[in-house]
Amino acid sequence: MKNQKEHVIVTGGAGFIGSHLVELLLSKDFAVTLIDNFDPFYDKQIKLSNISSFIKNPDLTFIECDILSYDTLLNQLDQNYSAIFHLAAKAGVRPSIDNPIGYQEVNVTGTQNMLEIARRKNIKQFIFASSSSVYGINKNIPWQESDGLLYPISPYASTKISAELMGHVYSHLYNIRFVSLRFFTVFGPRQRPDLAIHSFSKKIINNEPINFFGDGSTKRDYTYVTDIVSGVFNALTYNQSNYEVFNLGNHNTVSLKEMVETLESVFNKKANINYMPEQMGDVSITYAAIDKAKRLLNYQPKTEFKVGIQYFKNWLLSQST
Repeated sequence: MKNQKEHVIVTGGAGFIGSHLVELLLSKDFAVTLIDNFDPFYDKQIKLSNISSFIKNPDLTFIECDILSYDTLLNQLDQNYSAIFHLAAKAGVRPSIDNPIGYQEVNVTGTQNMLEIARRKNIKQFIFASSSSVYGINKNIPWQESDGLLYPISPYASTKISAELMGHVYSHLYNIRFVSLRFFTVFGPRQRPDLAIHSFSKKIINNEPINFFGDGSTKRDYTYVTDIVSGVFNALTYNQSNYEVFNLGNHNTVSLKEMVETLESVFNKKANINYMPEQMGDVSITYAAIDKAKRLLNYQPKTEFKVGIQYFKNWLLSQST
């Protein structure tokens, strides 16, 4: 019976990372309440496809609701829950520059709403999806959680820092364990269509030009989605402190030029490149120190970049058949 299983909440559970997390939790015999509002940032049908394989699972409860609708959520969340995985957010660095107020509302007020729900319903484990973007233009690489010098350069990054600080307040005042996980450039099946690997892959397949920003030297710590999700899942049982921040990355950087070359190799097709100036809000490098996550979360990323791209290609081609 569902009420005999440990029951957790996943916000943003129909999204890229969230749907993989829900799938893993169900496979581990958890009951899951999935919250998603199908934000129009991208096509609702994509999210419906993400959850199609498990939407009828008897251990899944689906609530279509915005995290800004506090009263509605408070009323609908009527079970006993052991944890909240808070992944719902307005995503993306570049779009946040055009809509900073919207990002502040969802990512900060929405997080506070979920923390209030945790407080009201006595949910003691709160796992928060943060971002490598909080480090901004910090030159001390690889980035370490202990480095208090954060230099965000986008509204999106600033909202993630604000949410982390709010988590500290709630952990201190209300004894809610707040575990913040800073994700580093996640890729793999179900990746959002606006993100570079997904967008570039489709353009290569369709012989369309790729907008290539800068000289190709910018580097990202690409991390495969199942590696990330294993770290998120392990945070469920973290209990050594009431507030902690972890990097979840691959501890390996790939330049934009190398990324495109890898796509060309895996898809066996040359890219048509349209060179563009650097974008506002973009940082030159993301690079995660992951010793802390390895030590305290048993986090072990296993998927090499090119192997992950092959997995992504297989998924992408399966979507078009």
